[in-house]
Amino acid sequence: MSRLRDKQSWQALKDHFDEVKQVHMRDLFAKDKQRFEKFSIKRCGILLDYSKNRITEETLARLVELARESDLRQGINDLFSGARVNTTEQRPALHTALRNLSGTSVFVDGEDIMPSIQMQLDKMRSFVNEIYRGSWRGYNGQAITDVVNIGIGGSDLGPVMVTEALKPYRMPRGVNVHFMSNVDGSHVVDILNSIRPETTLFIIASKSFTTQESLSNALTVRRWMEDRVKDSDKLNRHFIAVTANKEAALEFGIPENHILEFWDWVGGRYSLWSAVGLSIAIYLGMDNFEELLAGANEMDIHFRNSPFDQNMPVLMALLGIWYNNFFGGQTHAILPYDQHLHRFSAYFQQGDMESNGKSVTRDGEPVDYTTGPIIWGETGTNGQHAYFQLLHQGTRPISADFIAPVETYYPINEHQTILLANFFAQTRALMMGKTEAEVREELEAEGRSVEEIERLAPHKVLEGNRPTNTLLIDKITPRTLGSLIALYEHKIFVQGYIWNINPFDQWGVEFGKKTTSEILDVLMAKQDEVKNCDASTHGLMQYFKQNQY
Repeated sequence: MSRLRDKQSWQALKDHFDEVKQVHMRDLFAKDKQRFEKFSIKRCGILLDYSKNRITEETLARLVELARESDLRQGINDLFSGARVNTTEQRPALHTALRNLSGTSVFVDGEDIMPSIQMQLDKMRSFVNEIYRGSWRGYNGQAITDVVNIGIGGSDLGPVMVTEALKPYRMPRGVNVHFMSNVDGSHVVDILNSIRPETTLFIIASKSFTTQESLSNALTVRRWMEDRVKDSDKLNRHFIAVTANKEAALEFGIPENHILEFWDWVGGRYSLWSAVGLSIAIYLGMDNFEELLAGANEMDIHFRNSPFDQNMPVLMALLGIWYNNFFGGQTHAILPYDQHLHRFSAYFQQGDMESNGKSVTRDGEPVDYTTGPIIWGETGTNGQHAYFQLLHQGTRPISADFIAPVETYYPINEHQTILLANFFAQTRALMMGKTEAEVREELEAEGRSVEEIERLAPHKVLEGNRPTNTLLIDKITPRTLGSLIALYEHKIFVQGYIWNINPFDQWGVEFGKKTTSEILDVLMAKQDEVKNCDASTHGLMQYFKQNQY
């Protein structure tokens, strides 16, 4: 048995689960008219209503006790203070320092890292100012009109998500920002066909500067530019690197004064707060980028200082553990009702599944409980006409977060009212369901025959009791978006900490990269065969080699 399942609080939750697992939320609401007030919290421009969960006040108390017994407070202090919370790589995870606006020092190996963070922010501001003043010019003297961010994973998903979410905050007469991530040549060609080389700036964003997809795309782009520009000094005006591997960027040919640095204590999926966010800063302006940092910092302060029963990230994490480990829920949906947040679910699909998709503890022992859930989702109301049928009547327990702004950027006719009517209706319907008696009464009112009622009634019954969190955001601004992102980051950390796993490494991803490298060497005839290759992979590679054009 692992230590987690031996904890007194875990055993108490098991006993409590047996007592409440059949309780229906509609009954909980009927008995307690103050349920919304008891199970909601407002911080950082975000209202979290978690009353539509299968919990009682006793459930919440026992979940909070699990956090305390897991020594979560110490874990939070370690996260912010620079302790080596990434235990396998012996590194801190100090993305919070990137948005630390307090002026207090943060130390790594005895060195205050805040001056170097500020230096990179100042350099970002200088680059943004040069682009918008028109003093950063391409090889033929024209001002920059387009920026292409070349990156993948955390060097792509975060900037894409934020720039899409904050489109209304784009700089007036702003440059166009494009994102090249997929090594598929189709993605590369589509972008190159949409830009003019003489007015385009390329940002190569790669922590290691060895990521195969990013470097392959960067080399293709460089050759594309070299076909047009023979003067290396002029060519260099079109490239910036953002990396923790300065030497590799220099070797690639990026001038030193065009290199923005970040550090090995910034995980890729947390890197949008660093210079990896340069594309965000160019698109929104540096002031709005710093507002994004300020919003995240505001949530950091709330997370670090609030008691667990009034702590938004902790509450969301504990509810996730309740469904994941006691109800047997295997998936969790993130459902934003705002078209600009259409990449938010994908962003936290990486954030959650890359962090907590682990099967051994921090001590290297196999876990005997489930860890990270499968994260998925799409924007409302589109999802209602797609997979919501499974949410309402499927056999699997699925929890979900519904996210929407109160105030829209675009108050067109009654669109926002209709959108929010759908938003409120879905969480109510998932909670309430529809009993057989209600179905029969409805069919009778429609004038259906007895035979029709008997035939249709079983198909129209909805069990309900499907748990949801509702996050209402006053308005999606750079500041509130920063708070929302930080909220989910900390939720993921809390779950990983209580599960006693390391949420800051990704050895499965690294294994996939290494295997790809071995196969690529064979496909490019650098070696004859993959060592100990299986028959399937061998056959597939042979088929490709024989049939490629």
